[in-house]
Amino acid sequence: MRHATIARVTGDVPQQVYSRKEVRRLLAITERQLRSWEKQELVPATSEYGFFDLLALRTIAKLRKGRISTAKIRGALVALRDKLEGVENPLVELRIFSEGRKIRVQVGAQQMEPVSGQLLLNFEADEIRKLVSFPESDGELEAARLRELQRAQADALFQEALELEQRGATSDAVDTYRQVLEIDPAFAGAYVNLGTIFFTGRDLDAAEKNYRQAIEADPQYALARFNLGNLYDELGNRPAALKEYEAALELNPAYADVHYNIALLFQSTGQLLQAVNHWKQYLKLDPGSPWASIARRELDRIYRETVVESTRSGG
Repeated sequence: MRHATIARVTGDVPQQVYSRKEVRRLLAITERQLRSWEKQELVPATSEYGFFDLLALRTIAKLRKGRISTAKIRGALVALRDKLEGVENPLVELRIFSEGRKIRVQVGAQQMEPVSGQLLLNFEADEIRKLVSFPESDGELEAARLRELQRAQADALFQEALELEQRGATSDAVDTYRQVLEIDPAFAGAYVNLGTIFFTGRDLDAAEKNYRQAIEADPQYALARFNLGNLYDELGNRPAALKEYEAALELNPAYADVHYNIALLFQSTGQLLQAVNHWKQYLKLDPGSPWASIARRELDRIYRETVVESTRSGG
């Protein structure tokens, strides 16, 4: 009995991330500056940044360029969190900028002095447009912002497709997954779920195509390899199934379901030592699952058969 025939992606897909090196290059800042801002708790210390982290760092960089001290920036952030209910990350949620040596905040159509909370004169329309837009010189950051917005749209559609599947609206789910891929052709999770729908509907050619597209979009995607292995197992192509299972284990050695299926495959071909090794690995990784009782039963069967065979040979 094969484990969990085909797996479907149900969680959120990670957003675009940027390394410290990429952030420094995009914002033209130094590692020393970045560490200083982290030490002063303007931003959390991390090795990877999302797009909104990038926005926060960009705001700090612009304020520092305007000769606003980090102490003044920190004081403004504390005051804004205290005065504006629901605002947790002012650097991202608000438009903060410098005016001379002073910090100003855009709140609706008005300016505010962050520490006192005093509302100031309204911006001119041209000034507001300047504040909410990226300058042309920040072309790479603008492109990153566009990618992030597209990804957010694709994520929302992906969640909609999952809900359609749960309601049994399979045809609509297929259409929605395809919309996801029109927006983001590298959305591997959408390919996997399309493959699963086609597998369930016995359109194995379409299922294989989508699993392979998922692998092409994300070569490190162990789930796509696992599902492709299950498909080949279903077709009776054991060598191809084993190749995909082993590829999945290379990507994720702790993938319990893969150990389970490899154990069954080896056991069915009489390679009992290899089967025992993978049964043991499965039980080590997932001892409390409903499938664990089957794994223990198969291990006992192998031991009994081995003992009987050994006894017969000795007699």
